[in-house]
Amino acid sequence: MQTILISFIISTILTPIIIKIAHQRNWLAHPTKNRWHSKPTALFGGIGIFLSIAIPMFWITDLSELFKMLNAQNGVVQQMPHLSAVLLAGMCFVFMLGLLDDFFQIRPHSKLVGQFIAALFVTFAGYRLNWSLSLTLDTMLTIVWIVGMTNAFNLLDNMDGLCAGAGLSSALALAFLYQTHSPEIAMIAFIIAGAMGGFLVYNFNPAKIFMGDCGSLTIGFSLSVLILYYSPRQDANISFAVYVVPVLIFIVPIIDTTLVTVVRILSGRKAYIGGKDHTSHRLVLSGFSERGAVLVLYGIGFISGLAALFVNTHDRFTSPVVIIPILVIVVLLAGYLAQVRVYPENEYCLLKGRRFTPFLENLTHKRQIFLVLLDFCIISFSYYLSYRIRFQGANFSFYFQIFLQSLPPIIAAKFLAFFMTGVYKGMFKQISISDVRTLLNGTVLASMICIVVMTYIYRFEDFSKGIFIIDWFFTTGMVFGTRVSFRIFSDSLQRKNCAVIVFSYMVRGVAVKSFCVK
Repeated sequence: MQTILISFIISTILTPIIIKIAHQRNWLAHPTKNRWHSKPTALFGGIGIFLSIAIPMFWITDLSELFKMLNAQNGVVQQMPHLSAVLLAGMCFVFMLGLLDDFFQIRPHSKLVGQFIAALFVTFAGYRLNWSLSLTLDTMLTIVWIVGMTNAFNLLDNMDGLCAGAGLSSALALAFLYQTHSPEIAMIAFIIAGAMGGFLVYNFNPAKIFMGDCGSLTIGFSLSVLILYYSPRQDANISFAVYVVPVLIFIVPIIDTTLVTVVRILSGRKAYIGGKDHTSHRLVLSGFSERGAVLVLYGIGFISGLAALFVNTHDRFTSPVVIIPILVIVVLLAGYLAQVRVYPENEYCLLKGRRFTPFLENLTHKRQIFLVLLDFCIISFSYYLSYRIRFQGANFSFYFQIFLQSLPPIIAAKFLAFFMTGVYKGMFKQISISDVRTLLNGTVLASMICIVVMTYIYRFEDFSKGIFIIDWFFTTGMVFGTRVSFRIFSDSLQRKNCAVIVFSYMVRGVAVKSFCVK
């Protein structure tokens, strides 16, 4: 824990010095149409981040192991060097790559080649994900993971304090993940967290300095490599947590990169060119302040990090308690942000004249698609909770197998009932008594069909009526709550525009008001 304080102090000392030098030498980021900031801001904050991490790591790292690896005879590495040595060397290379890009604007494919070289160096040292039974496949996945997460943090550096805050939450999650069984790796994670915290003092809105590529690439590479140490700790059967924990720890950059990449490709834009279409930008366009948008993403990152720690210490029977709610939050967020149109309709140039254009436009902008995905999560989670509440203790492992077998027909039956009762016909912009009745009819019919199906397939053996009663309460509450949340979101955020006073006769005035509300 002392290392986080050391790196924090170094970062808070170096960053203002860099700000002063940047202003003296005119190393400033000036506002452009593709950038979010509105005033000239100091660059090269990544130098302070790098030094705040590298200086403490240099004192705790034995680089002799690295030299032994590089001087190995016949290219055969006798012993894996410690992760700290590999990380420090790779981080120095990635930092220099980012610094060159900040100064000379190197081409994207050249920068990508450099990132692949850094990832190949890590795998050559013997560190890789343990996601499959094939070392070749694991090596390829590791390279894609490192390069992908490095670029994800680079793309995430799009609003004051966002990349540093997301890096802070991921680093803290990794630190507490390793604190018990790998304290030396936890120490490195605390060093990174301290550097992020110190830089965030000057980078939070309104930012006095930007980190640049030399900072965002360093953060993404360092954190993506640290998670590799988690995989070898698992048994030969590859634990459920091996896949889930990394995704939960890096949930914010994963969401942002996926959203931006898909939408840019659909709109005919290059995925690597910056723009005002990130998750944070969509939140601001929805009505949040810049600080509010960043704090929302901070919250998602910290909650997801806590969920990762929970999954790491619990079995696959208990883990869905936190995994599915996180998934619901992600789908809800995607549903909200999909309503925000950051591009004109005619800019979907790649889709013009295609038969699947209406479907893809719905996928990007329409709400029903996300409601179906959301209900899938809700149905699964409600059914799981009903089992968790009804069957506790040692017997749950037996009933969990019944839960897994019966879940597919339960999901199918509930979707059938929802479509039959018209749950997906309305947009729920205005919640009315009719909408409430539709939802109640849908959930009641869904429970009735589920009971009939379970009786037909399993003769209702090993089932309990209490399961379906509990399940109905959870399903009804969550389905209704998510629909109401769309209304609240629209009312509290999208309508925070300038006020309009309408002067007219009664009939025409009512008509204009009705039109504006719609």
